Amino acid sequence: MPHILLVDDEPHITDVVSAYLEREGHQVETATDGDAAFEVARATRPDLIVLDVGLPGRSGFDVLRDLRSAGVDSAVILLTARDDLIDRVAGLEMGADDYVTKPFEPRELMARVGAVLRRGGEGQADDSARTFVDLEIDIDAREVTREGQAITLTRVEFDLLATLTERPGAVLGRGQLGERIYGEAFEADDRTLDSHVKNLRRKLGPPPDGGDYVETVRGVGYRATRR
Repeated sequence: MPHILLVDDEPHITDVVSAYLEREGHQVETATDGDAAFEVARATRPDLIVLDVGLPGRSGFDVLRDLRSAGVDSAVILLTARDDLIDRVAGLEMGADDYVTKPFEPRELMARVGAVLRRGGEGQADDSARTFVDLEIDIDAREVTREGQAITLTRVEFDLLATLTERPGAVLGRGQLGERIYGEAFEADDRTLDSHVKNLRRKLGPPPDGGDYVETVRGVGYRATRR
């Protein structure tokens, strides 16, 4: 039974979302402020944290940053009422897996929750390890190294790299790639995927001979570079 920590200071949201999550068979714990959320998450290491950004005092962004610094790698879905793309990208760069904008339909959030949990529990390919350019990708351990040095990626960033490097040079459309990563919850106009690709490129840096490990095919999608 997946353990989910739901963090929001609005009682009607925690009541409704908790009911939906429990109906889906999840074990739900709640917190109403950032300090409590941090302590509970650090102590219990939930499978998923549904985290409101606009918490009183310690914001959701602060909680996420502090949890990642403390080594808590639970999946995180941010709840945000903000329309500013910069805020959303900032959350993804801190290590969030996804976000849902308020107000939202509970069924939308359930779809996102299901997609993130499936992504955390499933492998991306039959082979357990592969070499891509100068990267060593261990599918089972979900680790990426270069010359023995680990490269820290979020869950989504790792899944993107693992999916694209199954067939280097093959183009995956945004919708096709999004469904592989997010499942049926992905919407074609969702720009979250592009933010994750940007973050992945930044963390990997350029290959030895220049360019990018992940290339954009304009009007279509992405591919792992063929070297």
